[in-house]
Amino acid sequence: MTAINVLIVSKGHDYAHDAFLDMFRNMADITTTLVEHPAAQTVLQSPDPYDVVFFYDMCGIPGAGLLHDGANDTGIPPAAYVSAVENLLASGTGLILVNHATVSWPLWPLWRKISGSSFMLSAGELQGKSVPGSGYRGGHGPLPSATIRLVPQGEHPVLEGLEEGFLITDELYLKTSDYEANVLPLMRGDYAFVAENFTPPPLAPAQEQADWDHPPGSNLIVWANACGNSPIVVSDVGDSPLAYDDPGYRRLLENAIRWVASADARAWAKTQ
Repeated sequence: MTAINVLIVSKGHDYAHDAFLDMFRNMADITTTLVEHPAAQTVLQSPDPYDVVFFYDMCGIPGAGLLHDGANDTGIPPAAYVSAVENLLASGTGLILVNHATVSWPLWPLWRKISGSSFMLSAGELQGKSVPGSGYRGGHGPLPSATIRLVPQGEHPVLEGLEEGFLITDELYLKTSDYEANVLPLMRGDYAFVAENFTPPPLAPAQEQADWDHPPGSNLIVWANACGNSPIVVSDVGDSPLAYDDPGYRRLLENAIRWVASADARAWAKTQ
């Protein structure tokens, strides 16, 4: 089995560091290197040793990014970082985005294209439509994380060994379903994705939170995407040790790493 080198990019969001890294400890022939912003913005300019880049950061949030991650807070990354990510896509490097990483750089259209997500930190325009900010369940309270069953959608290498699905307790997001036509569904959550089960977006303006409402949303939690030549796997769940310690979730991430690093995944991405 060929060794897979994974670069983990983090910063901008608190997490249980040791418990997170423990997920990767017993993945045979998978080695990980963690780098935080702003150093990540330099390392990614020369990512040659890495087969996969695993994003677990939440950077460039207007009004917050500079305080949390050493990046700017304009919603758009520095030019050198833009170039580095564009080079990843051109080279076909496999990417994984987990949980809060989907909302990094919220004003950068390319990051939205990479994630394929309709996650919105506050109300705005998405695919030419005005949409509300996304709801949260867990992580930001007052509603706790929910326990749900993740149900596989069809057959795919990322779903190997997970054919029966699995229960997980973690943070959930209430998103629109607009994005689903452009991604490959992998796992859905058996849960009612309706406004009364979620809290308003915590980073939205106070008045928006007070008036917040959201139509019934997508139950798609894990999906595959392609951008440039890169295969991508995205998981909304993965916020806390309750997820990190779950055997099903660990299997999901290991499968995802192996798939996005594969020639088959790169070939698939080129057809999308």
